[in-house]
Amino acid sequence: MERIERNLSGPIAEVDIGKTQDTVTKWFHRIQAKIVNLFLLKGLLLVVVGFLLGRALILNELTPFALPFFASVFMMKKGKAGLAMAAVIAGSFTLSADVTVFTFLSIVFFLVIYKVLKRFKVDLIKALPTLVLIASAIAKVGVLYVTQGTITIHDGVMIGVGSGLAFILTLIFLQSVPLLTERRRRQSFKTEEVICLIILIASVLTGTMGWLVYEMSVSNVLSRYVVLLFAFVAGATIGSTVGVVTGLILSLANVTSLYQMSLLAFSGLLGGLLKEGKKGGVALGLIVGTLLIGLYGEGASQIIPTLYESVVAILLFLLTPRSLISKVAKNIPGTPEHHAEQQQYLRKVRDVTASRVSQFSTVFEALSNSFSEYGYPIDEEDKDREVDLFLSNVTEKTCQSCFKKEACWSKNFNKTYDYMKDIMHGCDTNSLQYNHKLTRDWDKHCVRSKKVIDAIEQELTYYQANQKLKKQVKESRKLVAEQLLGVSQVMSDFAKEIQREGENHHVLEEQILDALQAFGIQIGHVEIYSVEQGNVDIELSIPYCNGSGECEKLIAPMLSDILEETILVKSEECSAYPNGFCHVTLGSAKAYVLETGVAHAAKGGGLVSGDSYSTIELGVGKHAVAISDGMGNGERAHYESNETLELLKKILQSGIEEKVAIKSVNSILSLRTTDEIFSTLDLAVIDLQDASAKFLKIGSTPSYIKRGDTISKIQASNLPMGIIEDFEVEVVDEQLKAGDLLIMMSDGIFEGPKHVENYDMWMKRKIKEIQTKEPQEVADLIMEEVIRTRSGQIEDDMTVVVTKIKHNTPKWAAIPAYGYHKTKSKAI
Repeated sequence: MERIERNLSGPIAEVDIGKTQDTVTKWFHRIQAKIVNLFLLKGLLLVVVGFLLGRALILNELTPFALPFFASVFMMKKGKAGLAMAAVIAGSFTLSADVTVFTFLSIVFFLVIYKVLKRFKVDLIKALPTLVLIASAIAKVGVLYVTQGTITIHDGVMIGVGSGLAFILTLIFLQSVPLLTERRRRQSFKTEEVICLIILIASVLTGTMGWLVYEMSVSNVLSRYVVLLFAFVAGATIGSTVGVVTGLILSLANVTSLYQMSLLAFSGLLGGLLKEGKKGGVALGLIVGTLLIGLYGEGASQIIPTLYESVVAILLFLLTPRSLISKVAKNIPGTPEHHAEQQQYLRKVRDVTASRVSQFSTVFEALSNSFSEYGYPIDEEDKDREVDLFLSNVTEKTCQSCFKKEACWSKNFNKTYDYMKDIMHGCDTNSLQYNHKLTRDWDKHCVRSKKVIDAIEQELTYYQANQKLKKQVKESRKLVAEQLLGVSQVMSDFAKEIQREGENHHVLEEQILDALQAFGIQIGHVEIYSVEQGNVDIELSIPYCNGSGECEKLIAPMLSDILEETILVKSEECSAYPNGFCHVTLGSAKAYVLETGVAHAAKGGGLVSGDSYSTIELGVGKHAVAISDGMGNGERAHYESNETLELLKKILQSGIEEKVAIKSVNSILSLRTTDEIFSTLDLAVIDLQDASAKFLKIGSTPSYIKRGDTISKIQASNLPMGIIEDFEVEVVDEQLKAGDLLIMMSDGIFEGPKHVENYDMWMKRKIKEIQTKEPQEVADLIMEEVIRTRSGQIEDDMTVVVTKIKHNTPKWAAIPAYGYHKTKSKAI
């Protein structure tokens, strides 16, 4: 029996409980959806709000809320205007007949003025507050004149005050009414919308004035509940603001409730400060505020009813579902829920963007495949078909009218076809005149042998032109395919970079801030964007330092110890005034740095050289050095070489691979002009993390690496850029070391020495003889030696660029951060 009971209370019971919970959840969501549909879509919420605003009375005689509310609903949700009108009239009916007549007449006058102005095409949204003011004033004057027969000065003042309040409330309701009618909207309110919503809630609470339940004021209970809710959600600032606004509007409705403003404001402030204690802390703030302000306001005799009202408000607050509180919090700027919602939205945008970029990458890859040689394969059948078409054109001109046509093509088809095919090949290779056997055999076989050969030679001209065009199209297609594939790879890498989850470094920021302040360094703020090894990116602000170098000497060395890698100051913006802050950007130091020296001279000592050079920071831990030599001299050569480097710079900085970048530049140069203007390119791309280098030489002279007394040559054979559209780029890989000198030069330097047969040996010897290791001095000495061999004459444009590879040694050693635990940073 016990075993049966255990079995019944086991998995079966758990399944039943799970099904029951699912059923309850479904029913709950269904009921919630029906309530939302009833209040928002059907307009029940507008009816409730309109009813309470219709009976809201301030200063014992003014009802300025009804007409602004109806006008706002009429402009924003015209389909619900009838419900709003009925609600405000019903609410005013609970006050008196005069108020009901005034409300009805003010709405009628508003509609009449609205219809009149609509014919004149006036911007009615901007004019709405003025329309409400005029309609309210006219209706009030009419009611007072009919009921009293005269209008006193007091009546005139109250008419002005009521109309002015209606004008202001219209501006407020125009921003807050849409919040009551839209089911789905953006996730955050503006600050103005939050304030307007608070004023609307306080105005609605005014409509409950005079309602008592067990001697407790409904308006007091609800106002304290609203203050508790906003203080718990948004903290002390919003809580105290809600208390002040709500208390002020309630005190206007009933002057004896003036102390409520102090109670609500103080309770909102105290509850917001105690929100870390969850709902209990906020509730304690209201209790303390009620006790203090209650005793001060009405004495000990009234403290018990006031305390009861606060207790009921707290009970309502404790019974408020967490889901409702979370929804309110998501819409209030500055709350953690709002921040999390914004982060979720940003992640969604990031994922969508990455997905789109990835899709574009796939599209470009597919386009590359379609343009590649695999997209249009050329097999043997296509070649045979082209030969058949060629021979058919020849036979149409020669064999159609021949009397031996039947004998040649019907009886000896294969023999005739092979002969003509061999003759075609001989004419194509210019070897037919040497193939006497073929010509003799063909003379015996064909009675029009000479005519057929002439026809083949004539037709071959068109055939060769056609083949050349097809080859160019194939080469262009291949070039486009490579470029599209390069773009696809860049976009794919970009998509992966976007999809990388942004890490939350706030804990590490706090720890770094504490460590620096414990050392005695005052810090404004710290923002960490990346702590990836070799790619650290940190921004911080410090008080005005008067150029003392505090960041370079103290902060960067301490961060080097904390992050266990060398950190340097990347940029520093010092404040222009003593009370301001200096903003500093710090990042990882590269393992190697480059020092460059350049010697440059134009032909004949002119001002414009056909040579151009550039040092390019690629932004991915790589550095490029390039020399381009335009064909000839003067402005046109300078323009070509400079344009080559500018194009290369832009394409390389986009992230495209070096070989694809060079081919892209070459295709642009070859297609841009039909003039025979060419450019050479000498490119070295050096990785600053491991000092590895790639050399790409397009028609350029050799480069040299000096390591101690050893001189090594870097050379590759490629035609200058712009000559042909398709060429293979030869890449030379070399491993550089600290202390190496990389010497790159144009042909004016390499071939400049006079009476020298072996330029390579002469250049190696001169480089080896140079004692200095300063790049600029080496460049100047090489230039001077070449010019000296020419007796001081500069026969060609000359450029030499010398780059020295050095270890990156920081000026300041790491400073131990004793107040920081490195185990935490590892966990992060």
